[in-house]
Parts: sequence; structure tokens; C-alpha cells
Amino acid sequence: MAKNTGNGHRVGAVKGRSEFQVGKTWFKRNSETGRIMNGSSHEHKGVRNED
Repeated sequence: MAKNTGNGHRVGAVKGRSEFQVGKTWFKRNSETGRIMNGSSHEHKGVRNED
């Protein structure tokens, strides 16, 4: 799992997560279940983007 550094970035990728954008909102998805976890106006750090 990714580790927070306390300096505004992560070391390593966040496993088991992906994100996609609808309009101006970014939604994070659990890769195992496919369920949407939360939405944000900003991209989540270290999370893979879906195309």
C-alpha cells in the first residue's frame, strides 16, 4: 500500500483503487467490488485513472 510522507505526496501506488471523472467530479472505485467509494473535486493522489 502507498505510504504518506507528510509532504503532500505519496510513495508508491495505491493498490485496489481506480478513479474516473464525470463532469468536474472525480470518483474513486474499489477494483475488487467495482463499488464507488467517494467523490472529490480533485484527483486522488496515487490512484490509477480509468480511461
